[in-house]
Amino acid sequence: MTTFVEFTGPARLDRRTKHLVRRLGPGDVAVIDHVDLDRVSAEELVESGVRVVVNVSRSHSGRFPNPGPLLLVRSGVRLIDALDAPLFEKLSDGELVTVRGGTILRNGTQLASGRILGAEELAEALAEQRGRVTEALEAFAANTMRYLREEGRLLAEGIDFPPLETRFRDRHALVVARGPGHKRDLRIVAPYIRDFKPVLIGVDGGSDALLGAGYRPDVIVGDMDSVSDDTLRSGAEIVVHGYREGRAPGATRLARLGVGYQVVPATGVSEDLAMLLAYEKGAELIVAVGTHFNLTEFLERDRAGMSSTFVTRLKVGEILIDAKGVSRLVSRRVGLWPLAAFAVTGLGAVVVAVLASPGLRNLIELLSLRLRDLLGIG
Repeated sequence: MTTFVEFTGPARLDRRTKHLVRRLGPGDVAVIDHVDLDRVSAEELVESGVRVVVNVSRSHSGRFPNPGPLLLVRSGVRLIDALDAPLFEKLSDGELVTVRGGTILRNGTQLASGRILGAEELAEALAEQRGRVTEALEAFAANTMRYLREEGRLLAEGIDFPPLETRFRDRHALVVARGPGHKRDLRIVAPYIRDFKPVLIGVDGGSDALLGAGYRPDVIVGDMDSVSDDTLRSGAEIVVHGYREGRAPGATRLARLGVGYQVVPATGVSEDLAMLLAYEKGAELIVAVGTHFNLTEFLERDRAGMSSTFVTRLKVGEILIDAKGVSRLVSRRVGLWPLAAFAVTGLGAVVVAVLASPGLRNLIELLSLRLRDLLGIG
């Protein structure tokens, strides 16, 4: 748990938490603007080692059961809600600030004051909101049905994907999105990747996770708002998610980087597009890492409904599995090293048994003499 009374360090500011975490370190003070701090962002803040997070928005609004702030606080990070504090206007990135209790100071002058969120308070609020989840579910379901007719038609009729150099036919495809536990699940499927060599599809920030784990993505899909420049230059084929009204925000960035890409207009979220790409290109199996499907995860992303995802899962469901079930697939292929280790262990057990038993030693010696006589060896 956090025990310091006062902490001084350079302020690191970004209104997009997923961008900020890439440049945070243990000595920094993170300043964010993130209503309902989601679990993925909380996990990444913890991984950065940062000890103080100041949020100018409400970290836990009560709109839905949000475990992100509790995860952060239980990991020993001091989380301060300084609602509407003008820190983004008054501070420059890298300026030294001091956090004393819930107060933020620069050169001894108070810039803002907020409220420290405690683990007990957050746990109680989370339990209460979980008891009221039915209200959120009803609103969510109503919105899903409202848009299901239009989005369902678009997805059922199929999407016109452009030709790609990457071959999908009769191969597995691994779709990696920046969702809860995606880095952990990527480690889980390492033996699967080694044995099956699937097509590696990164969905925005999931592409960085692939590269960070030592894999080069074959295809990157998304609006390119949370993937690094280095990953975009990694040599992967890039499919930009375009929207119904014609916007393709990622295209401008890629053009600036001088990286080739193709735009695919589609409804829904980018991870849906990635799964449909694998399906339409003939993948034999789709393994999902970090993708979203339950109510809390969609509400964390401020999604009012999930019609596109619902229809996508219906369409690709027969070949879609979650990363956590991949261990069952890996068991189909037993590598050489486990067999060799088993053989050595068995041989060792036989040797120990022979050495420990005079009767077995005598039997072995007798068999050896008879064998030599039969072969005519003197």
